[in-house]
Amino acid sequence: MKRSNLFRLMLAAGLAGAAVQAHAVDVELEIQNLTRGIYFTPILVAAHPFDQQLFRVGDPATTELQSMAEGGDISGLETAAMAYNANIISNPAAGLLAPTMSTSATFSTSESNEYLSIVAMMLPTNDGFIGLDTWEIPKEAGTYTVYLNAYDAGTEANDEIRGGGSPGTPGMPVPPPLEDMIGTGGSGVTSTINNAMVHVHPGNLGDADMMAGQSDIQNTVQRWLNPVAKVTITVTE
Repeated sequence: MKRSNLFRLMLAAGLAGAAVQAHAVDVELEIQNLTRGIYFTPILVAAHPFDQQLFRVGDPATTELQSMAEGGDISGLETAAMAYNANIISNPAAGLLAPTMSTSATFSTSESNEYLSIVAMMLPTNDGFIGLDTWEIPKEAGTYTVYLNAYDAGTEANDEIRGGGSPGTPGMPVPPPLEDMIGTGGSGVTSTINNAMVHVHPGNLGDADMMAGQSDIQNTVQRWLNPVAKVTITVTE
């Protein structure tokens, strides 16, 4: 066999192998809140290309990530993901996901969207969020488990004081389920942003004084250790 013909055969075999590697799959997700006293705001799930992340650890937060991490608004990240044709699940829990609760959703990936990312703000925090960053979706059918850490967007000081939750405004948003669980009158844990990049969250400090002290967070309820969420991913072809 001539070398040119052999090369064409090898090239064709390589392309065929690549075609097998890049194919759409059906995915079922279950996301469970593992914390005792933290709520997750509306969750955004996106299957996307490798170079189109929702966030990047070690980089400054985008404006869209800041809006999600400080106020629970996923619309900006959703719009950005739609622009690069990501497969999206938006707000599968239809609101807040309470401690210990789970939510499920299903979707089909396209051939170019082989990576999975997940975000949702954590309440009560200043700019904390659950995060899965560019996890490669398996090609082989099966059930896979991933545990998620809490991340800090690096956009707001972790003062642990009640607030409105608008981006750039100090303070934590307090939705109705947390109204009686969050204190008042705290002086503030800190007014300094020590790390302005997206990083692993240092955790809530809290205190035992619901009417004063340095924090409005209860140290016996709203503290956590990583991981904060469990994701069960079932892949079928």
